[in-house]
Amino acid sequence: MADQAAHQGAMQRNILLVIGFFFALLGFFNALPDLGPIRSPFGIIGAETLHPLVLAIGLVIATISISRFSSNPRDVAVTGFNFTLLVAGLYALYDYNVAMIELNEGLFFFDARHAWISVIGCIIILYFCWRLWGLPLAIVGAVTLLYFFFGENAPGILGHAGSDFIEDTPPELWYNTGDGVLGKILGILIGTIFPFIIMGAVLEGTGGGHSMIKLSFHAMRRFRGGPAHAAIMASSLFGTISGSAVSNVVGTGVITIPMIKKRGFSPAFAGGVEATASTGGQIMPPIMGAAALVMADFIELDYLLIITAAIIPAMAYYASLFTTVVFEARSLNVGETAESEMDPITGQDWINLILVVVPITTVVFCLIAGFSAAGSAMIALSILLVISFLNPEMRKRPLTVAEAFARGGTTFGRLLMAISTVGIIVAVLGATGLPLEFAKVISQSAGDNLLVALIFAALAALALGMGMPTLPAYLTIIIILGPALTSLGLTDLAAHFFVFYFGVASAITPPVAMAAFAAASISGGGAIGTAVAATRIGIVIFAIPFMFAFNPEMLLVAEGGAEFAMGPFLYMIVRLMLLIYMLASAASRFDKARMPAWEALARAAVGLALISPVIAISGAAIVASAALIFLHYTVLNRKEATA
Repeated sequence: MADQAAHQGAMQRNILLVIGFFFALLGFFNALPDLGPIRSPFGIIGAETLHPLVLAIGLVIATISISRFSSNPRDVAVTGFNFTLLVAGLYALYDYNVAMIELNEGLFFFDARHAWISVIGCIIILYFCWRLWGLPLAIVGAVTLLYFFFGENAPGILGHAGSDFIEDTPPELWYNTGDGVLGKILGILIGTIFPFIIMGAVLEGTGGGHSMIKLSFHAMRRFRGGPAHAAIMASSLFGTISGSAVSNVVGTGVITIPMIKKRGFSPAFAGGVEATASTGGQIMPPIMGAAALVMADFIELDYLLIITAAIIPAMAYYASLFTTVVFEARSLNVGETAESEMDPITGQDWINLILVVVPITTVVFCLIAGFSAAGSAMIALSILLVISFLNPEMRKRPLTVAEAFARGGTTFGRLLMAISTVGIIVAVLGATGLPLEFAKVISQSAGDNLLVALIFAALAALALGMGMPTLPAYLTIIIILGPALTSLGLTDLAAHFFVFYFGVASAITPPVAMAAFAAASISGGGAIGTAVAATRIGIVIFAIPFMFAFNPEMLLVAEGGAEFAMGPFLYMIVRLMLLIYMLASAASRFDKARMPAWEALARAAVGLALISPVIAISGAAIVASAALIFLHYTVLNRKEATA
């Protein structure tokens, strides 16, 4: 029985890999026109054909992924149900293609059949989203869909003007190249994100990640919290490409978490370190888990400007993680890592590092040279496919490279279910105008107080982002909250970065902290305990968005004709370093020694005051920070002298 199940599982994986391989090829060839003189052998496929084709393949991948091919009656029933929905979904996508071609050629009128196809198509998307990504995002999508049809009866600002089932449902939800399920968000994903997901999968599968972890351990061996520091370094580099905090935790955590625990850190802390480091990969340039690409398209800024703006916040976040680990290591009296505890570095590890450095460097240089993001990814991916054979394991088993390439296709197919659910949300919000009403409420509640508006927005972003992958979380949040923030004077860039950071932070925030839960499954530290530890370790990620909202020079990009000023920038850097020190030590309740509760609270309050752009407030906070540090060390020295 077990052998039969293993055989069926292997067959299922192989089918997915074959489909994923050809799907990745489609994504590869579709991006080739972005390289300039090179043209795809298929030509440029129009959106009315490409979008339903890609989503159809995504539905096939989703169906096979969640089905169990066994003789068990329950499995047979569920699998039959899944494939019935697949057939219905494929028909809905086919009808989209036919209708959109007719729309482009002349007059076209929707009828009740198109309305029902739209509803059924949306329900099928929500079902597969639920099965692949869990309930939170699917519930948000389902509630939003119900709101489209029945929201006119909702109280207060939630009520909308209503919609006609036949006239409004098809063009708003399904048959739409703008805000519909198969509209511009899907287009951005296909044209820009797909190549990076393929590249991340190939990078993960060709050995560079494991060698990078080993080298990180050796680089950090002189630090008292060596393995924890190494996890932070490795996860930041790997996470920027992987595109998923959870997959980053799983990919690197199986190596890093046991070593962190071995050094004397608690299981919850070990899992928390890996969760926060992996989550931070989403804010680490130059790839930023592909969200930077979507952001560039949304606010129509050059991609290089986006990753430039991300540099200081990302460095500050990872500096805070390193600082927290230092305090924790001091509190546990953890020593340096002995050489005997580490795997020896080989020459092949240094060669494998090329597999990580070269693709990232290629992307950056291609962007500087003027290539599009997709074109840059294709060049980097092409180079990576060739140099992957520098790893002898790839030469022994070349199929490993093809399998990694195929996993990029299957990963993208599953992601499509989440993004299509976001497409439903976008379509409904655009049709009902709810984001603008929400923006008015925040503006009225906050008045002219940007701080109050940002706090409301932060809490809403954390709530909306729980349980969602980073990219759909960011998209959902910015669509709802973006207008409220920009109406109070925030630039588009600062507003997008603000909600993006809190969307990322939701992966470590209880009660639904997906990255922390994944780390807990490896560390054995308990899900909630690990989430609490991750929140404490990554506490600075909740302060950084407020810092650049009130101090836009932190983003290094001058918008709206403003000029970059070195003086305010340097003053901000001093405050930022103190903020990291104050908050990290307060969260650890340890500096050179254990600190009482009043001192931890004082440091937290002073750290938050450093955010203020008002010199009188931030200047006083600097003085207070210095005084608290001086007091701590003075008292400690006296105790040591009298001991």
